[in-house]
Amino acid sequence: MNSPLKTLSNISDLRQELASYRSEGKKIALVPTMGNLHQGHLRLVEEAKRHADVVVATIFVNPLQFNPDEDYESYPRTLEADQAKLASAGCNLLFTPSVEMVYPQGQENQTRVLVPGVSEGLCGQKRPGHFDGVATIVTKLFNFVQPDIACFGQKDYQQLSVIRKLVEDLSFPIKIIDVPTHRTPEGLALSSRNGYLTPEQLAKAPTLYATLKETAKQLATGNTHFNELNHQARARLAEQGFAPEYVEIRNIDLSPASLNAKSWVILIAARLGKTRLIDNLIVQRDSN
Repeated sequence: MNSPLKTLSNISDLRQELASYRSEGKKIALVPTMGNLHQGHLRLVEEAKRHADVVVATIFVNPLQFNPDEDYESYPRTLEADQAKLASAGCNLLFTPSVEMVYPQGQENQTRVLVPGVSEGLCGQKRPGHFDGVATIVTKLFNFVQPDIACFGQKDYQQLSVIRKLVEDLSFPIKIIDVPTHRTPEGLALSSRNGYLTPEQLAKAPTLYATLKETAKQLATGNTHFNELNHQARARLAEQGFAPEYVEIRNIDLSPASLNAKSWVILIAARLGKTRLIDNLIVQRDSN
């Protein structure tokens, strides 16, 4: 039987609680979230439990990663429902700090972490400063919790790449575990932003994944006309009522796609109505 979920909002209380686990030699896993949890988040908790004795989830809607025209104020806050879901998933601790606790000197005076290269282009181009905010809060959470491992979803592929480089460059002794994207039966990647979609838009949204799969099929069987494939995917999305922001084929380290690569990642961002959706798919070259 799972022990009750304990919720803490103070950094010193969190550290004191975790110190007792460390004194017992227990391995600690971190699952950072912004709340409004769905099954994809719970998969992260389940994976964390496979690798650690204690699972710490965090819920913090980070203002530093929202641009002025984005939905920070309206981002859903569903703490009680999230607590119930985390408890049922077997999470041990939930950390819910306030903005004032995380940024005590104010956001304008906060030291920021910039991760060059992988944070540029793609979502980094469309959302200036976003990944600086992500890298900064993840660094702070790593320092608050000092986990042995941390779990992140593959759906946010560029974010995952930023965090991997962050951990490597700043020598954090943390193992990053990426967890496959959790999808609806129709293929739509689970996301908190799906809640903004109308029923009609929800019916169209799986086209994003279908487009990825069609592009992947052509890539895997030898079509390496990358620009042409990108253009075809954008056209397909536009025909279905999306407003594509980008479709790009990259090497899996996010460098420009190369003809001799053994695998690639296809990355898509598109708006459906006012809702911005992202998805990606890793493709292995057909060895035949």
